[in-house]
Amino acid sequence: MQKSDLTGKGKQFGHNVSFSQRHTQKVWKPNLQTKTVEINGQKHKFKLSTQDIRTLKKKGLLK
Repeated sequence: MQKSDLTGKGKQFGHNVSFSQRHTQKVWKPNLQTKTVEINGQKHKFKLSTQDIRTLKKKGLLK
């Protein structure tokens, strides 16, 4: 399933609108990456969105 383990960010739904104004269903999926994070000396694998990874790097929690 396309969902971030940290923030719960998932897929979004909407419509593609063509030049002729036809509305067809579309799904936008988050860009998820598998990252290993060390917490209290133990390694855990998480599926994180790229935005989550940037935030963790900024806070210094991810190398």
